Amino acid sequence: MVGLNHRTAPVEVREALAVSGADAPTALTRLRGLPVSEGVLLSTCNRTEVYAVGRDVAECERALVDYLTGLAADLHGRALSRDALEPFLYRRQGLAAVEHLFRVAAGLDSMILGETQILGQVRTAHRQAAQAQTVGKVMHQLFHQAIAVGKRAQTETRIGQSAVSVSYAAVELARKVFQTLEGRRCLAIGAGETAKLTVRHLQAAGVRDLVVANRTLDRAERLAREINGRAITLDEVPRVLSEVDVVISSTGAPGYVVTRQQVEQAVRARRGRPIFLFDIAVPRDIEPGVAHVEGAFLYDIDDLEAVVTANLAERQQEARKVERIIAEEVERFRQWAASLAVVPTIRMLREKVDAIREQELARAFNRLPDLTERQREVIAAMTVSLVNKILNAPTQQLKGMAGEGAADEAIQTVSRLFDLGRPAGQPAVEGGGSG
Repeated sequence: MVGLNHRTAPVEVREALAVSGADAPTALTRLRGLPVSEGVLLSTCNRTEVYAVGRDVAECERALVDYLTGLAADLHGRALSRDALEPFLYRRQGLAAVEHLFRVAAGLDSMILGETQILGQVRTAHRQAAQAQTVGKVMHQLFHQAIAVGKRAQTETRIGQSAVSVSYAAVELARKVFQTLEGRRCLAIGAGETAKLTVRHLQAAGVRDLVVANRTLDRAERLAREINGRAITLDEVPRVLSEVDVVISSTGAPGYVVTRQQVEQAVRARRGRPIFLFDIAVPRDIEPGVAHVEGAFLYDIDDLEAVVTANLAERQQEARKVERIIAEEVERFRQWAASLAVVPTIRMLREKVDAIREQELARAFNRLPDLTERQREVIAAMTVSLVNKILNAPTQQLKGMAGEGAADEAIQTVSRLFDLGRPAGQPAVEGGGSG
């Protein structure tokens, strides 16, 4: 694996190597011209990585670096030389590459620890490579197992369940207050990136009645169209306050957007129904005195960051559990990869035994010419079942010995016992570090 991510490369370099869904088929087709037998390209806003199977590590690495520089030129018209790209790249070989992908799929290598979106992106990368026919046995196994790792991380731990962004923390806190946000009315003040993230979290939490307020109405309308909500100007906020249950404000305004007097009037109009306000702006959007209004509950960014800090600590604790899952799955993959060395021997063993079965079956049928077609089918099926049952134990033992590092001994023993000769084995995936 050769790649770069948000930790190693600035955004302008990541942009030069970003591959959109529409460009993926073209990018993957270029993999076929490299000295690799299989390849998968994983490209997100925070990383571009190419995973490949090859016999010569040095040759493979050189080819993959050239491949990445080619992507920059072909897809974005960016002249990015090998020397210019090298400082931003990292490499993994063998089991280190396997472990890296598993960490990516589990969200341990993401900008936000434990985020779950990356798992879908890993799944998409595998599907695109399969459609482009650039994957084979190894990459299929690797990516199927990576997806399983991501699912285990989400279901067996709580790594993705606690809010680690201020906007998400605000929504989660509101949901805890109301038990559910379904059927609740929410007002998002602001139409910038933080506001966009906030309304997406609100939608994910079940909110369907969303109002977006902004100083510039057309920006509010653009965001409102994206979420099927309605837009208002900041001047209309006092009127709408009495209609909503949750307010989340994130503007860059120099003064207070929501005042204590406005909230007092809204609370009176609500006749005892509480209103919750989350101020995630700096400088603050909501007058601090709102906290003293009976029936109004105000949380500012310091309150929310305290929640985020506690939740991040919880995710880091859960990450240790995910690391154990990854270690288990890496060992499983190692054993599977090691078993590839004995596959030719297993195939030769089965072919020889099956040939004997067919010879003896034909001899028996010659001696029993009066058998009906149905009787012949039953006897043939019985011989197949016998062969499968007899070969099952030695097959599993062969794979087990290969997984324990004794593939050569297993191959030699079986080959001598059954007079198979010495088959050409396949290279197993060995442990490796970053280059």
